Amino acid sequence: MPHLFLSDEWIEEARAIRADHEDDGPPVPVSIKMNQVITDVPFGDGTVYSYLDTSSGTPLLELGQLDDAEVTITTDYETAKAIFVDQDFAMAMQAFMGGKIRVQGDMMKLMALQTAAPVDAQARVVAGRIKAITA
Repeated sequence: MPHLFLSDEWIEEARAIRADHEDDGPPVPVSIKMNQVITDVPFGDGTVYSYLDTSSGTPLLELGQLDDAEVTITTDYETAKAIFVDQDFAMAMQAFMGGKIRVQGDMMKLMALQTAAPVDAQARVVAGRIKAITA
């Protein structure tokens, strides 16, 4: 059953998918600790605070904020969903150039992460499963 992106239910499903595939692929080649502030969220108080941490070699997307984040991005819900669920990196660049994504901190880390995103068969399987749980 699909859930709204970043809702508690979606996070639980995404954790299960991550657990199913954590040993299937190569480690993430870029270490980044990134806080994310997602605005205009269609549930809760309208803002979700989450983070991405790849420092262990495995991408960890969780709710909350890291004290030692290297970069923070702020964007609206639809843009975040397009980037993380649809993996529309061309739209991400357009959103950034249009001011819909604000970045504080180490921009080079963020750019390195984008170019290091795996495109192998296993990554496509995981992306498909994430897309399938997202309303």
